[in-house]
Amino acid sequence: MTDDQGGPAPRALADDALSALLAQRQFGTLATVRRDGHPHLTTMLYAWDPDARIVRFSTTADRVKVRQIRADPRAAVHVSTDDHWKFAVAEGEAEVSGPSSVPGDEIGRELLAMLPDAARPADPADFFAQQVAERRVVIRLKAARLYGTALDVDG
Repeated sequence: MTDDQGGPAPRALADDALSALLAQRQFGTLATVRRDGHPHLTTMLYAWDPDARIVRFSTTADRVKVRQIRADPRAAVHVSTDDHWKFAVAEGEAEVSGPSSVPGDEIGRELLAMLPDAARPADPADFFAQQVAERRVVIRLKAARLYGTALDVDG
């Protein structure tokens, strides 16, 4: 299949391929809605939970994106392959947890679980204390829709 310029046409990705792409990546562009309706974009580290269809982000309670999500929960995250010929978007409504307030609390444990296995501390006590000191929260984007395409290009 070709596009109207004679090049390859984009191929829609199935839900399982989109979920796999989200699972393979660690960084994505989070889009939230500003008060004036324009998008606010920020690149963030994330964790994808394919069973719950939730994208989790760690941030601090005082960030602009936190205020924007609380005012308008519509959000999306965009990820692409290194060559940018394939992308996936998870969109839906996001919620923001309260800040971690006691070392080892539920939010702190959720933040710890978001870390890749290789990055998890052997003794999480310092990690939990840091999350409290930084007033860390979890943004949970509940993916109501996944979409994306691949462009089959050689080279």
